[in-house]
Amino acid sequence: MRLTIFASVVAYAAPILSQQIYDIWSTTWDRSQLLTYTNLYPNPVQFKTPGAIGAADIVINDAKTYQTVWGFGASLTDSSAQVLNDLKNKNADSYWKLLKYLFDTTDGANSAGFSYLRIPLGASDFSNTVYSFDDVSGDTSLKKFNINKTPSYVFTVLKDILAVNGAIKIHLLPWSPPGWMKDTGSMNGGNFLSQYTSVYAKYLLKALQAYRSKGVNVFAIGIQNEPENYNPTYPTCVMTPDQEAAIAQSLRSLMDSNGFSGTKIFGYDHNWADGGGYPIDLMNDGASAFAGVGFHCYSGGVAQQDAFHYAYPKKAILFTECSGTYGSDWWSDLKWYMDNIFIGSIEHNSHTGLMWNLALDGNGQPMLPGTNSCSPPCRPVVTVNSDGSWSVNQEFYAMAQASKAIIPRDAGGPWGKRISVSVGGNQNWALRVSAFVTGRSNTNDWLRYSLVVLNWADFPQGYWNPTPVKTTIEFRGKQATYTFPVGITTLWWYAPNQGHYKRDEFDDDATFWFANATEAGVAFADAAEGAAEAFEGAEGAFDSETFYIKSNGERVRSAKFL
Repeated sequence: MRLTIFASVVAYAAPILSQQIYDIWSTTWDRSQLLTYTNLYPNPVQFKTPGAIGAADIVINDAKTYQTVWGFGASLTDSSAQVLNDLKNKNADSYWKLLKYLFDTTDGANSAGFSYLRIPLGASDFSNTVYSFDDVSGDTSLKKFNINKTPSYVFTVLKDILAVNGAIKIHLLPWSPPGWMKDTGSMNGGNFLSQYTSVYAKYLLKALQAYRSKGVNVFAIGIQNEPENYNPTYPTCVMTPDQEAAIAQSLRSLMDSNGFSGTKIFGYDHNWADGGGYPIDLMNDGASAFAGVGFHCYSGGVAQQDAFHYAYPKKAILFTECSGTYGSDWWSDLKWYMDNIFIGSIEHNSHTGLMWNLALDGNGQPMLPGTNSCSPPCRPVVTVNSDGSWSVNQEFYAMAQASKAIIPRDAGGPWGKRISVSVGGNQNWALRVSAFVTGRSNTNDWLRYSLVVLNWADFPQGYWNPTPVKTTIEFRGKQATYTFPVGITTLWWYAPNQGHYKRDEFDDDATFWFANATEAGVAFADAAEGAAEAFEGAEGAFDSETFYIKSNGERVRSAKFL
């Protein structure tokens, strides 16, 4: 039985309770644990007076925070919706169990709590047919626009998902404009024709309005999926940065004047490999229209997100697509996903970590007839079988372990925010770690602190020998000890609020130093601007430097904010 009362009483027992780790979720390399929950009551891991460090030593600096993580998830393609709707018709109980296992964000629930869903506008390579919402050539007034060209089961499944998780963020994105807006006259392949810039912006606005009419609030919209991809076997479109920027600027104006000022526009949505090229050019051409850009995994490396971040530090980064393929190794996939996406992309400033298809059958079907986009077949997050059963794949477990660290502690409460963490010790190479703090709805309640830890020490002496790593965890001058099995572990604990109640007042995309509770106020700096200020009641204001208190109590004068 989960100790649900612990977090609610610690706020009133702060003088006598130390930080303690009760809650652990694990997925191990040998599958003996698969998103398995362990409550350590009545023998939690205690944070105590520091002693010798372990083979690895995780050091958390909760005074330094980065981006809020908006969530993990996948794409609800036409094909995904089709197989899920078929499951609903065959076995409704199994269908609802699956949706809850995927999307329920209730604290402590046996579920992944996925909270970000990407939905193609019109056909993709995972549709039964090629279609847009207006296939009438030359219909520049868009009189024939019809959102119901979308298969009805997409909205059926979407509304069911929203019934499980009403806070899920919906991100719409077209794979191609209508064919008549392109030089090929077809949605498959081709280049966008700039003469249709304003028409296409209106087309996208109509899509937003149509989703709203169906009761769906849209968090974000994109202009073009993979704008550097020309493939004549499925809907794609080459769109230059200046073309995409012009469409976004027109769309932004239309959105602002039609009740969508709170909906974000994201650009690029393509591979890491061009992270220092197209997305920067896109911002140079139209930064005011965009909230940021999205990245895919199919070419390049995750560190290439940094080129964009350094050029436009106040613009958000999303990681929006990667797909596994049937036949690959389960444990090798888990290591790669954590290293590159669910730990890696997050530490390179992404707000999200998404996979491609949410659900398909065991053959990676259905797909658009004739497309060559997935060979070998793409593997979804969930495989749905023709007999009404389902199974989740390695993508699920990797994302679920990360998601557990950032979903709100309280219903409707804040999402997790990345904080500074480093790993020392003679086996520091064995662990990949990310750390988060999650705020509370009641500012008197203790904050939740979480670690996501990949132990990939499976070949430590040059031969196969999966080896648990005894690890010390350093937090606010105290030390806990835990032995991480080979696999992925998510654990959390609670600690008093030491100034972090101020964090959501700041620009979410900047980096800030927060004062320790022994300070009279909170000192901060905006990473992008390099400005330093001090709140009323703090030590004072400094032209180029300010004070903060490290978690070990050391008072430091800092002149540089990274």
